[in-house]
Amino acid sequence: QVQLVESGGGSVQPGESLTLSCATSGFSLDDYAIGWFRQAPGKEREGVSCISGRDGNIHYANSVKGRFTISRDNAKKMVYLQMNSLKPEDTAVYYCAAGDGRCVVWSENDYWGQGIQITVSS
Repeated sequence: QVQLVESGGGSVQPGESLTLSCATSGFSLDDYAIGWFRQAPGKEREGVSCISGRDGNIHYANSVKGRFTISRDNAKKMVYLQMNSLKPEDTAVYYCAAGDGRCVVWSENDYWGQGIQITVSS
């Protein structure tokens, strides 16, 4: 039974920071890629960041590069997304997901958390 549960969401002002956590269970982080995604109302789901299972390679969307940092703690089965310099356009529901070990293709066949709301407004 694979489970992913996001936490750490909330409302902040522009320029502030927030850290999201993804608690995982039922699998090894060594074998799965973990991605952070977000979806704003009326917009498509956007890949934010990903850390691959095989090599631990890290990827970021251009929209968050330099501001967000993904990390994992395999022993604790936790994945984090540190979000700095938040902007109103970062407002969305954020999801963590577990895939096949690569940070390339994602689908509903992968494992997804339920999502958590991030709101950035002044």
